[in-house]
Amino acid sequence: MTQSETGNVGSPGPLAEDEERTPTAAAEQVEERPPSPEIDISKPHIARIYDYILGGKNNYAVDREMADQVVKVFPEAPIAARINRRFLIETVRWLIQEAGVRQFLDIGSGLPTQQNVHEVAQAIDKDARVVYVDNDPLVRVHAEALLATDPNTIVLEGDLCDPQALLVRPELREHLDFSKPIALLLVAVLPFAEDNEQAYDIVRTLCNALPSGSYLAISHPLKEESTEQARAIYRRASLSGRPRTEEEIRGFFAGLTPVGCGLVRMADWTPPDRPNGLAEGDNVISMDDAAVVKKLPGMCGIARIDH
Repeated sequence: MTQSETGNVGSPGPLAEDEERTPTAAAEQVEERPPSPEIDISKPHIARIYDYILGGKNNYAVDREMADQVVKVFPEAPIAARINRRFLIETVRWLIQEAGVRQFLDIGSGLPTQQNVHEVAQAIDKDARVVYVDNDPLVRVHAEALLATDPNTIVLEGDLCDPQALLVRPELREHLDFSKPIALLLVAVLPFAEDNEQAYDIVRTLCNALPSGSYLAISHPLKEESTEQARAIYRRASLSGRPRTEEEIRGFFAGLTPVGCGLVRMADWTPPDRPNGLAEGDNVISMDDAAVVKKLPGMCGIARIDH
């Protein structure tokens, strides 16, 4: 699941309007060494593949090779990654600025990249608290370096597929106040719980642990020919990732109250406070060709948790 650069830790920076970062534009490194011995760079990892597709630097040759294979069968992948990132950024902005949420639990956070959750939230309220969770030690290594001077943001190494173990972690309970609303961010991570019933149970378990007035935000790839081909490539490397039908994705919002436009195709999603869409020049990430964006096989949305 994706569930980050020593020496130059942090964001690769926002994309300029006339700049398009593609996987093939990433610089090849002469000699690649992991920042920690516990990190295996001989096998591809979803977090590093996604980082590469976004134009980041926290990846290795094996990740770039697999990403290039994915892009061959799913050429819209770089655009999809940026649109997915826009959804995350705009969702966090709305949650803290309009919904009044001050706590964020980001599971499958991935490697630090353009405008991290804590940066977006704390730009509005410096006291906003964020917990990042990922199962990749590379994420923890880089995120800990990035967050060394930020007492309001922590990173935990944990597994989406074991939500009970995560919920009893003392670090989580000490950092977030479970008597006040919490935003649960499951962005592009639920595909890595491949069994439907397990995936639904994960979401139910996490949402049931949060107080009324909390929010769930998800994004998820739709089951189409291109995403199924990408899945086959991942499977050859023993990586998981299941695209789902619209009906299956809607199952994650069962019992919750959709907010704004609800759960829609990614190209059609707008922030709840801007139903007419983002203003010109307001896009955090380049939107590329509108016709391509319209066809992107993915859904996203926000729902409120009302117990």
